[in-house]
Amino acid sequence: MIEKGKISYLEVTLIMYATVVTTAILYIPYVTAQHAKRDLWLSPIWGSLSGFLIVMIIVKLSRLFPGKTLIEYGELILGRTIGKIMAFIFLFFLLNDTAIAFREYGEFIESAFLHKTPIIFVTGSIALSCAIAVHGGIETIGRCAMIFLPIVLALYILIYVFLIPDLNVKNIFPIMQDGVMPSIKGSLAPHAWLSQFSLLSFLIPFLRKQEKVMKWGMLSVIASVLTMVFINLGNLFLFGGIISNIHFPVFEAARYISIGSFFEHIESIVIAVWVLGGFVQLSAFFYMLVIGTSQWLTLPSYKPFVLPIGFLIILFSFWSIPSFEDMIRGMGTTVPFYFLTVQLLIPILLLCIALIRRKWANEPLKKR
Repeated sequence: MIEKGKISYLEVTLIMYATVVTTAILYIPYVTAQHAKRDLWLSPIWGSLSGFLIVMIIVKLSRLFPGKTLIEYGELILGRTIGKIMAFIFLFFLLNDTAIAFREYGEFIESAFLHKTPIIFVTGSIALSCAIAVHGGIETIGRCAMIFLPIVLALYILIYVFLIPDLNVKNIFPIMQDGVMPSIKGSLAPHAWLSQFSLLSFLIPFLRKQEKVMKWGMLSVIASVLTMVFINLGNLFLFGGIISNIHFPVFEAARYISIGSFFEHIESIVIAVWVLGGFVQLSAFFYMLVIGTSQWLTLPSYKPFVLPIGFLIILFSFWSIPSFEDMIRGMGTTVPFYFLTVQLLIPILLLCIALIRRKWANEPLKKR
């Protein structure tokens, strides 16, 4: 195994939580509100179905092929040639997904804070920081998640606690005025984000213990969904129907905070703390891409590839996304189908073929 580090259940749960939630709380309220309107808080609940399903599939595959990632057991299931092609498709998707995550980070920082700073400097600086963490290994990323994420979560809870006097619960009514379909259409983006639990495959082999991985994976999905519901409700109570016109409602909510005349304009603090969560998320994506590529190429070490792949991520973050408007539009249209096709259908296909082959053969699957 090219990675010698080990992490705990809690660290895996927090890494996956950061991978899904960090950018979801920024972009999902706006994207979901385009379809769901006042029912946007229901959409993550429907989207949770993808999260629960993919965790069950990935955990089942990890038990059939202990100590292997999706890149490795793909060859055992499909054979060397087809397995390599499948793995390349998944890795190319992961490269694109990682580039999108870096671009989302850069667009938010530039739009909210560094208005005159070229976005390439924003994404380049975080990529260099993430490269240091990735070079340190999975244990480094796990420790960062343990330290940073409780701070990030506490801050976002406090934002809406401070805003309680300004929240209007009546904004939630009427519930499902136009039926359930608007909230289901709005769930496309949550489905896409929660399908990223397929990346759990890259973390399970590095767990110190394997027995309770299903339980902790499900807890991570539940925590992610509850966070999305909480954020969507908080934004709905504060902004009402105009939420569909606000790109970053969480950031705008922070601007509303005013306690007396001494505690206000805390949006800079919000950005600073959010960057900690963004660092964990981007480092996790970066690490999974590097590890997967090294396994696909059967290299003895992943560390020489950290900087070249980091450079490739930055290039793709501009090549694959022409503009901020295109990125936002894609989140509610084509991107969810793209994410679900790769992150849900490929694991389902692998599991079905593995179970069929196990049923037909009495001996374990061997690499061709």
